[in-house]
Amino acid sequence: MTATHTGSCHCGAIAFEVESDLKDVMECNCSHCFRTGVWLTFVPTDKFRITKGEGVAQEYLFNTRKIRHFICPTCGVETHGFGAGPDGVENAAVNVRCLTDVEPFSVTPTMRFDGLHKL
Repeated sequence: MTATHTGSCHCGAIAFEVESDLKDVMECNCSHCFRTGVWLTFVPTDKFRITKGEGVAQEYLFNTRKIRHFICPTCGVETHGFGAGPDGVENAAVNVRCLTDVEPFSVTPTMRFDGLHKL
């Protein structure tokens, strides 16, 4: 069931809302995701809104430089990113571990992506 969830970085400088059913949560083993521990869900960009700290996050690009990762410059938490899906449509990648209204142990990644060998 789709719901509007709230989230933020650790220090609260960046906050957001996302509309998602959290059915498809991805765990990736690429060098970035593995080290930072992000679990991602992907939504159309119009289902993601920054509610606090617009323009605060630092952008980080690596490898193919196609995914724009956004990280709080104060606490270092990656809250979200933007990139095109396999179909070429732009979407938001939301770090599920930043959702403040979801019990952490109630969410389990539903798929693993072998980004280590695909990127």
